Amino acid sequence: MTQLFDVHPENPQTRLLKQAAALLERGAIVAVPTDSSYALVCRLDDKTAADSLRRIRGVDDKHHLTLLCRDLSELANYARVDNKQFRLIKAATPGPYTFILEASKEVPRRLSHPSRKTIGLRVPDHKTLQCLLEIHGAPLLATTLIPPGQTEPLNDAGDIRDQMGHELAAVINAGACPLQPTTVIDLTSMGQGGEPVVVRQGRGDLAALGL
Repeated sequence: MTQLFDVHPENPQTRLLKQAAALLERGAIVAVPTDSSYALVCRLDDKTAADSLRRIRGVDDKHHLTLLCRDLSELANYARVDNKQFRLIKAATPGPYTFILEASKEVPRRLSHPSRKTIGLRVPDHKTLQCLLEIHGAPLLATTLIPPGQTEPLNDAGDIRDQMGHELAAVINAGACPLQPTTVIDLTSMGQGGEPVVVRQGRGDLAALGL
């Protein structure tokens, strides 16, 4: 039976998030709210859970999974970031932006893009998710919660449990999400003197980055 954790959006109950974090530690897949849409998350270093995440989402190893980080210091542990890239990322975090960067050696090879050795990273601006990340004590591996065969993410915790409950250990309900995807920006070319490449314009405002 999938657990439903109803938490206050501004003051999430720590005891409930600790229960969700304990499930993640045991290899579970959990649905969480973000500042863009609901996402599926699991532990970064759990290969079985990561494989389950891709299977539930219906994507292969060429699909970028994202690392949800608490702050920029954590992000820098998992990606190679120069000063110019860092300044741009700093202007947009926390917020609904995903940055594609060259993966560092801290990222398991199976989690980076197989041909490009890149990884998507972001620092979400969502109180409940930030609290969960703090309790978990490490980044979480994530993908947008879009059921296979559908094009839009689910946005209601009850619907998520009804439709996907057999695949999930828990759903954290902090209310509806904005239901807009993140803005995805590929920064890898900046490392060779190039410019940022907007892969997808979503909720994140490009003007805030001077793009």
